[in-house]
Amino acid sequence: MKFSEQWLREWVNPEIGTQELMDQVTMAGLEVDGFEPVAGDFNGVIVGEVVTVEPHPDADKLRVCQVNDGHKTVQVVCGAPNVRDGLKVPFAVVGAVLPGDLKIKKAKLRGQPSEGMLCAESELGLSDASDGLMELPSDAPVGQDLREYLHLNDVTIDVDLTPNRSDCLSIKGIAREVGVLNSQVVEAPEIAAVEAQHSEVPDIRVEDPAGCPRYLGRVLRNVNLQAETPLWMREKLRRCGIRSIDPAVDVTNYVMLELGQPMHAFDREEIKGGIVVRMAKAGEKLVLLDGQEVELTDQTLVIADHQKPIAIAGVMGGEHSGVSDKTRDLVLESAYFDPITLAGKARHYGLHTDASHRFERGVDFKLARDAMERATQLLMDIVGGEPGEIVEVMSSDSLPEDQVVVLRADRLASVLGMEIDRTTVEEILTRLGLQIDKLLKNGWQVSVPSYRPDISIEEDVIEEVGRIFGYNNLPVTEPEGALGLRPQSEAQRPVSLIRNFFVGQGYQEAITYSFVDPKVQKLVDPERDGIALANPISSDLSVMRTTLWSGLLKTVAYNQNRQQGRIRLFETGLRFEKDGQRIDQQPMLAGVIVGGQYPENWVNGRRAADFFDAKGELESLFRLLGIDVQFLPGKHPALHPGQTAELVRNGEHIGWLGTLHPQVQKKLELNGTTLMFELFLDSIVTGYVPNFKEISKFPEVRRDLAIIIGSDVAFADVERVARKHAGECLTDLRAFDVYEGESIGEGNRSLALSLFWQHPKRTLNEDEVHSLFNGVIDALKEELGATLRS
Repeated sequence: MKFSEQWLREWVNPEIGTQELMDQVTMAGLEVDGFEPVAGDFNGVIVGEVVTVEPHPDADKLRVCQVNDGHKTVQVVCGAPNVRDGLKVPFAVVGAVLPGDLKIKKAKLRGQPSEGMLCAESELGLSDASDGLMELPSDAPVGQDLREYLHLNDVTIDVDLTPNRSDCLSIKGIAREVGVLNSQVVEAPEIAAVEAQHSEVPDIRVEDPAGCPRYLGRVLRNVNLQAETPLWMREKLRRCGIRSIDPAVDVTNYVMLELGQPMHAFDREEIKGGIVVRMAKAGEKLVLLDGQEVELTDQTLVIADHQKPIAIAGVMGGEHSGVSDKTRDLVLESAYFDPITLAGKARHYGLHTDASHRFERGVDFKLARDAMERATQLLMDIVGGEPGEIVEVMSSDSLPEDQVVVLRADRLASVLGMEIDRTTVEEILTRLGLQIDKLLKNGWQVSVPSYRPDISIEEDVIEEVGRIFGYNNLPVTEPEGALGLRPQSEAQRPVSLIRNFFVGQGYQEAITYSFVDPKVQKLVDPERDGIALANPISSDLSVMRTTLWSGLLKTVAYNQNRQQGRIRLFETGLRFEKDGQRIDQQPMLAGVIVGGQYPENWVNGRRAADFFDAKGELESLFRLLGIDVQFLPGKHPALHPGQTAELVRNGEHIGWLGTLHPQVQKKLELNGTTLMFELFLDSIVTGYVPNFKEISKFPEVRRDLAIIIGSDVAFADVERVARKHAGECLTDLRAFDVYEGESIGEGNRSLALSLFWQHPKRTLNEDEVHSLFNGVIDALKEELGATLRS
């Protein structure tokens, strides 16, 4: 929001300088981005009057002018196309200094003496470009200093407002703030109702009251839009960053800057039938004032006549219904549009206007009538015209409700860190426009004015009190609080323990995107569909991952393409699945191994990692975490048949380990055997709590056993049966030999086991050990079909 300091001081004029004013506004939460003078640095320029204009005897494009400077008449040679008799213009006398350190001296132009210079706006730093001389009003006093006449000792202040402070997008709003900060009364211009001079009224119908709860229209007949906008208005618009166009547009822009209410003027002749506020029909087109043609969606609120749209509500008007110098009758619009209905609509069509900027943030819903009366009076003063009655269509149920907030004194003191005198608080609330409805025992009940839609809860009022009281006046206190330690089970292992384990094993931790290439994901997880993104970064990052393998395998390919042969990566992160109307997010642990088991050196050689290397590392992890996990033969569409293990804990599936399927490996263009694993993180982070056991002082007993079992029997089953029947004193069970050959028959395997027993309080006798040993042999025979090897 840019505004002129002098325009602000017409409303409220505290006895402070420009810098202090800007500091004050910034500390109140309205940050000043910058400021700049409204004109270039010049002196010696006065109001001059062109008395006569004659052709230059030796140059077709030059004119010889006699100029009155208020004391005498001097000759000036000028080439501006708009120079003429009786014109009043800025006149730089001899000795004047213009922007850029240009000094005016007596000179001869094509043989004719010239004493001074008639100036254009660009030559005075009032605009970037100009077509001719700057024309001053006919009543400008000849000889008066131009800076004094135009009040050019002014600055434009640029305030960067937060989106919640829409009330300050006007001179009126900024003046309210400055008045509150300095305890001064704001002198607003008087707005009186304009009496109707004819009976014609616009036909207005609002079909979407939720989007437009309040709409006002008025017909202004017999206007003269060939009249010129007064210099004072053009200057105020320019200093606020708005270009002058024509009187109708200038007045609506002026009212928007002054009061904060965007308005629009339509050409009455171009409105067919009447005005209808409705949602656009899909496919309708509209040519906007900037010449751009847009195709409207059915979610866009429009102003239409009985045939077609004529404006995008709250954004921009249409070209064919816009005013021109031929317009004779105007229809003025002043409305309140719902911010949610308008949110994002301007951006959707590639637009951003002053009106949309305000409506999207919220305009005072009670302001529309005052703005209409103000604009009508200004237009009548400039272009004449005969106003009609104001037609208002309002839906009270759809208008914002008046907010009532209770402010508690103890809560105020708690948040601000100090107690503020009740009288001071009440004075601040009153200055802010918050009406005190009730004095409560421990606070106040206040009504919020309609121009402050950002105040709705107690904390908002507390912020306002603290802001006006002065942040610098609040004490510096350190917050106090007690934080109790959250209990954590010893059985719960931190994820950092898992990360440190893999780093210790030579892995690198990877962090990949949660959105992946749907083609890669379909290869590694064909049984699940990824959740498609509404606005993907690119086509190869368009779905949410259902497995961490998708990102890890692309990382492997990236590294192999850069001549990295040995790759060991792990990642912890979320996978995403659609579960009805919600998205299920599951923390996962995954890893991938490619290349040598060890870095190449003179000891280790080049042995490639295999399935059992990966299995061994996972077993080491499970021992560290204190959990028992079974590796069972399994089938996975992305893993090699026969080299796939399903990981099971307490009968529950917790993950996969295996070798990447050769066909998938070929499609992903990976080199070498690729080993992968993925586990549910929540299923492995909780283990057993270690308990201390006294080391037995009594001797350990060992018995060896060789059995023949089927090749399809897993060692895990053998271990399970043996431990189940070996008794409580079994301390260890080891497999020390495996043999397959013709001597034991095809489809069989010889397995040699060692069993160890030790009693904590006494020496085991031979009979006890023999009984337990035989019980193990019998159980293996009965449950697994094993036979003793002779």
